[in-house]
Amino acid sequence: MIWRCRDISFDLSARTLVMGILNVTPDSFSDGGRYLDPDAAIARGRELLAQGADLLDLGAESTRPGSVSVEAAEQIRRLEPVVRALMALPGAVLSVDTRSAEVAARALEWGVHVINDVSALGDPGMAATVAPTGAGLVLMHMRGTPATMQSDLRYDDVVTEVSDHLRRRMAAAVSAGIAEERIALDPGIGFGKAAEQSMRLLARTDDLARLGRPVLVGASRKSFLARLLGDAPPERRLEASIAAATIAALLGARILRAHDVAETVRAVRIAEAARAARTK
Repeated sequence: MIWRCRDISFDLSARTLVMGILNVTPDSFSDGGRYLDPDAAIARGRELLAQGADLLDLGAESTRPGSVSVEAAEQIRRLEPVVRALMALPGAVLSVDTRSAEVAARALEWGVHVINDVSALGDPGMAATVAPTGAGLVLMHMRGTPATMQSDLRYDDVVTEVSDHLRRRMAAAVSAGIAEERIALDPGIGFGKAAEQSMRLLARTDDLARLGRPVLVGASRKSFLARLLGDAPPERRLEASIAAATIAALLGARILRAHDVAETVRAVRIAEAARAARTK
């Protein structure tokens, strides 16, 4: 399975990528404010790459439950110095996490390889912005917006409904000129789902992989894990995050979005070896 992201082609037939999280925000649920300063963010990006991140995912707007939108101009202001500095590093592959076509357009001008769109083309201009660039695109399942997504958690079958939604959004992207080989799919764990629904999606990653595109799983430090740990705060969810990443990789996830890159990379290499051993 190939994932094409501009001049980079990832062969994911046997490989699982680790996508390092870098939030240049004051209010993200786990590390909000730590990397709002550009110098701190650039240093953190360098650190994540040194720890083995295959790519970095930079976001300038928190999408935690209940968060409010951030104007495109402010997202651009937060992102520009960090993206430009990290893009200058040899071999760095960058993704920008945004729902805004305006932000995506600027990020693509700076050379980023991937747009990670949690709204799955919710902005009417997003597909036309991404299509001509050759960039990779992540489409995620979410109901409503981060501000409203936890207001309706009713599903008859969460795995089927998420799969159907992602299939439709992928078809829309292809119709807009974005080739399937550029698309990855994210079930949106924790986005408009109760804890047990998020766990079910994690446990059924292999069903999502049958959609035929790389599945991105972002379970790192999320609250559904804390429910099993006596409501541990984000900084005390490392072991649970590693367990979730390992499960996802064993069940066919090809991209894992993680705060704790070094630990996730080591866990994923073991999961890949176990997955390969099953087929011998």
